[in-house]
Amino acid sequence: MIRREFVSMASATSARNGAGFYPCQGLYHAPADKTPKTAFIATHYNVDFSEHYLGEYMARRGYGYLGWNTRFRGAEAFFILEHALIDIGAGVRWLREEAGVENVVIVGNSGGGSLMGAYQSQATRPNITATRGLKLPDAVNELPKCDYYISLNAHAGRPEVLTAWMDPAITDENDPSSVDADLDMYNPDNGPPYSADFIARYRAAQEARNHRITDWAIEELARIEALGMFDRAFNMFRTWADLRLMDPDIDPSDRTPRLCYRGDPKTANYSPGGIGLTNTCRTWLSMWSLKESQCRGAPHLARIDVPALVIQSTADTGVFPSDAEGIHDALGSSDKSLQFMGGDHYLTEPDGARDEVADRIQGWLNGYGL
Repeated sequence: MIRREFVSMASATSARNGAGFYPCQGLYHAPADKTPKTAFIATHYNVDFSEHYLGEYMARRGYGYLGWNTRFRGAEAFFILEHALIDIGAGVRWLREEAGVENVVIVGNSGGGSLMGAYQSQATRPNITATRGLKLPDAVNELPKCDYYISLNAHAGRPEVLTAWMDPAITDENDPSSVDADLDMYNPDNGPPYSADFIARYRAAQEARNHRITDWAIEELARIEALGMFDRAFNMFRTWADLRLMDPDIDPSDRTPRLCYRGDPKTANYSPGGIGLTNTCRTWLSMWSLKESQCRGAPHLARIDVPALVIQSTADTGVFPSDAEGIHDALGSSDKSLQFMGGDHYLTEPDGARDEVADRIQGWLNGYGL
């Protein structure tokens, strides 16, 4: 039997909302007949992880599991890294002080991989600076460190995944239908398969687009601040355009070609459902900018010194073998391992994939007597 406990609380930089809800919320999964000494915490930038799929699987194996949300659940457009880390710290403290847990295991799943990497990095050795125009809260330099780190089908970092997915063929950021045919991955004249020259030009143009938006956001902040405004929102279109979605020869895996998390990549690319669709200028700089964001994975992973496990499913249509290998290589831990297994991104397929990943995690922890 599994017990589930709703957990909610304020954090050092956010109080209870006037409507009644707390900024930090989640569900704690645990065996009904014992108090676990080892528990997991999983959090995402904006996706609700309170009912994270691994919770019940790890609870059946005798562990605790806190599916945790920060104040930015469902509010990606307003994300600020330093406050998200403080909210995660509130969850870690609850595990130790209220749930009676002795060993806390971070689960960095999907987009949450780099967020949880940033948390452990900051808790290990404070390093982040304030988002442009803001003051760094003292609480972000007092985060409790966790004991183990797991990367599960995780993206390399928030700016990295957006840049790899963004469509560089857009010619007008205010017109989602605008296209430069010479850079259009959906133009059959360009492929697939895509030539080495096209891939190089395409990747360079993706980075250039990210930098253009950053430069605009900085200039726009200066303009509106001179008018007495603090920030503003804007839209950013066309972010289902990773060449790997269409060309299985790039970063080969068991994935189904011409498929993304939202189905047909071209249809998704021209629909208003991509990551980073709505931002404020400061959110762009905090989360997505290659130049300014501290949500890039590698620098934080290099500071992680606890035992670490990287697991990657081979049929994932949005995280690829090179991503998992890059995360493993970037980890500063001397005790680290990389495992590949069958399955899609959230391990809904094949049958038994979720039990398999839970068994793999349990087996890894058993090696440390947990």
